Amino acid sequence: MKGRLTGTLKSLLCGLVLWSGVFAQTPARAPALDLRDLEGRRVRLADYQGKVVLVNFWATWCPPCRTEVPELVRWQREYKAQGLRIIGVTYPPEKLFAVRRFVRKVKVNYPVAVGSKETKLLFTASDTLPMTVVIDSEGNVRNVIEGIVFTEEFDEKIKPLLANQTRKLN
Repeated sequence: MKGRLTGTLKSLLCGLVLWSGVFAQTPARAPALDLRDLEGRRVRLADYQGKVVLVNFWATWCPPCRTEVPELVRWQREYKAQGLRIIGVTYPPEKLFAVRRFVRKVKVNYPVAVGSKETKLLFTASDTLPMTVVIDSEGNVRNVIEGIVFTEEFDEKIKPLLANQTRKLN
């Protein structure tokens, strides 16, 4: 009886792991995001429909965030024609003058919106910064990347979405 019970539990656990793997791969719709940029203009996720969007939560007081921004600037420049759009979202506490100075200094070429803890909670309860939400051209959250997005991760998780975007445009 004990051996049969153990086998049954193993089968149930395997089934649960397989089911949760399938469930975890089902993309969820991105929540509505309606923020203001550093100049007070609206930044709405809905305006980026049909594009692959990276929503990058960061702060000027976060050294890894500041390290990551130049790479995001490069990706925005190199992959914009393929449908990539990046939205930076500052994370509190922030001093807007410090954010504006940093954005000018590193020549950020994508919108930077003023966020809040509630904004980040729309995507994750994690306190990690930087944190990047990858949204496909259909408006589904495909990945939440905690920490710096490294080139290898960009190649693995974002470039395939851009390739799909390019095929749709042709």
